[in-house]
Amino acid sequence: MRDPITAKQFHDADGIDDWRVVSGGASAVYRVSSFSEGVGFAVLIASIADELDHHPDVDLRARSVTIRTSTHSAKSLTEMDVALAQRIQLAARDLELVADPSAVQTIMIAIDTVTPDAVMPFWKAALGYTSRRVNEFVDPKRRGPLVWFNGIESFTPGRNRLHVDVSVPHDLAEARVAAALEAGGRLLGDTYAPAWWSLIDAEGNVVDIATWRGRGDD
Repeated sequence: MRDPITAKQFHDADGIDDWRVVSGGASAVYRVSSFSEGVGFAVLIASIADELDHHPDVDLRARSVTIRTSTHSAKSLTEMDVALAQRIQLAARDLELVADPSAVQTIMIAIDTVTPDAVMPFWKAALGYTSRRVNEFVDPKRRGPLVWFNGIESFTPGRNRLHVDVSVPHDLAEARVAAALEAGGRLLGDTYAPAWWSLIDAEGNVVDIATWRGRGDD
């Protein structure tokens, strides 16, 4: 049950319609009518997680509950994530909670550097982050954005050395790109779409809208 699976295998499973794979795991966001209702749902999620011995990250807010099947231990999606997602979705259905896939996303700050070993200790100390993978830091509380260091051979004059990656549900990415363009952005490149679209604002700052698709091993 803990064998690694791909994002496509996760989405091909039954009973996970409310869930979307984004960078770092699979997530679902459910709207609740009150904080108390959200607490009750969170307690139910905890009971399911304890029963399966597979624990997600849960973010409880006044009008929503966000669940992420964290990959901080397994380093990838597994069959247990499918089992957990199915059980949580079934519980949400019983409570008549409505999922909002458009609210699912993760943020990553990408820093271009010629000498990663020279700058990474600085950012690790300044942010209070810990290492997760090679050239990647994570908030130990798993609340802040991921930070990734992109090793490059040389800098291009006039090009930003820092950009933001926004990982969104694969079926909502093009709508997010269209919204950014309508809001004044320009398309910098879509060579790697649907893995990511690069957009640029009016002052030259870059954001990548990314999904799990188009990355070879889906």
